[in-house]
Amino acid sequence: MLDMLFRREAADPCADLGMSALDALRTNVMIASPDLTIIYMNATLNALMQEAEAELKVELPNFDAAKLIGSNIDVFHKKPSHQREMLAKMEKTHSATINVGGRIFDLIITPIIKGGERLGFVVEWSDARARLLNVDYGAKMIAIGRTQAVVEFDVGGHVVSANKLFLDLVEYSLAEIKGKHHSIFVEPAERLTPEYAAFWAKLNQGQYHAARFKRMTKQGIPIWIQGCYNPIQDEAGQVIKIVKYASDVTSQAEMLEQLYKDFEEIDQAVLQSEAEGRSASTAADATLERVQTVAAGTEELASSIRELTGSMARTQTSADQAFERAAEVDEITVRLTEAARAMTGIVDLIDNVAGQINLLALNATIEAARAGDAGRGFAVVASEVKNLAKQSADAAARIGREIEGLQATSGDVAGASEKIREAIGHVREYVTSAALAMEQQNMVTASISSDMQSASQTVSTAAQSIGEISTAVTEVAKAVARTKEAAKALVA
Repeated sequence: MLDMLFRREAADPCADLGMSALDALRTNVMIASPDLTIIYMNATLNALMQEAEAELKVELPNFDAAKLIGSNIDVFHKKPSHQREMLAKMEKTHSATINVGGRIFDLIITPIIKGGERLGFVVEWSDARARLLNVDYGAKMIAIGRTQAVVEFDVGGHVVSANKLFLDLVEYSLAEIKGKHHSIFVEPAERLTPEYAAFWAKLNQGQYHAARFKRMTKQGIPIWIQGCYNPIQDEAGQVIKIVKYASDVTSQAEMLEQLYKDFEEIDQAVLQSEAEGRSASTAADATLERVQTVAAGTEELASSIRELTGSMARTQTSADQAFERAAEVDEITVRLTEAARAMTGIVDLIDNVAGQINLLALNATIEAARAGDAGRGFAVVASEVKNLAKQSADAAARIGREIEGLQATSGDVAGASEKIREAIGHVREYVTSAALAMEQQNMVTASISSDMQSASQTVSTAAQSIGEISTAVTEVAKAVARTKEAAKALVA
């Protein structure tokens, strides 16, 4: 059958040339007989089938690339009836795409007809993945072109083409920029810098570059674009052009620049707050130290006043006892005075008795004189009685004088006792008043001490809070500094 297709004869060199040409083709070629038996596959298709065999077996378990010659083309279909019906009616070339085991193939099927007779079919196979990738790539490029400004440059940096978004962005027409160098979009001061030359040198070395760039419109108005310069290489790895995709971020750049300025102001305010926080923390620590000192002093004062209050209470008790003793002394003095007065009567009585004895002794003396010698002994007795009377009178006089002195002393003691009692009464009143005042002062001091302890605790808490605030402000300052650096990087 294959010989018939190529009019193969033993001495026909063209037939050999045709077969050799099919084997040399990089196109995947299959030839099938009218009954769809595979009678030929060139080397390229054989390699493709062997490479795809494992994937095709997922759906076609009996598939064997080595046994395709001589098998029917139905081997590629689960339900071949539809394909057979279509091929039976085919009069001209037909294209189809089949999906087998996850592999997608594009097929071009051409019926071989000679003299009205169908001799077979030529089937050109190709891996559809590359085509589909190109279709997908093309669709993506179209989608990107709808939202991104796109411009192409040759390796020298001259504009080759640009889409409408890019032209609108720079306010040029394509005719105005085609063939012009990229430098028309940058500031004049940048065009001659080493950095600008290095930028294009790296692109020509195949290094892409993505960043935010400052560019100039036709009117010289600065704009900011977020762009990516992509070197496109050929199969040999040689850069053949540069494609740039860009978005207008002028408003964002302006906002970021303003944000950076705002952050600088915030940074200054936070630095000031940080300094004030440190100052407040230092002042709070100093205040806490003073309050704690005052609280400790107040506690000592309260303790001293408590001791003084107890001492005053004891003094008040002693004063009360002294007042009671003074009252008792006063009573004793009164009784002593009364006893002295009573003794005056006794002295008078003794004095009267002494007078009577003296009178009796005088009478006895007289009677003894009358009696003469007989009364001489009696006279001696009378003389002794008279002496005794005199002594009694002297004693009574001396007792009287002593009693008078005692009465005077008793009066003085009574007067002094009264004054002492009055003085002790005043002291008692003073001590009572002082004790009451000390008790009140003790209560007030205890309250002050308690308040100072509470104040100390409050100030301590406040100092701790201020310290935490100061620390937090420091952390905020660090965060703001980092954010400011980030904003600076964004603006740059």
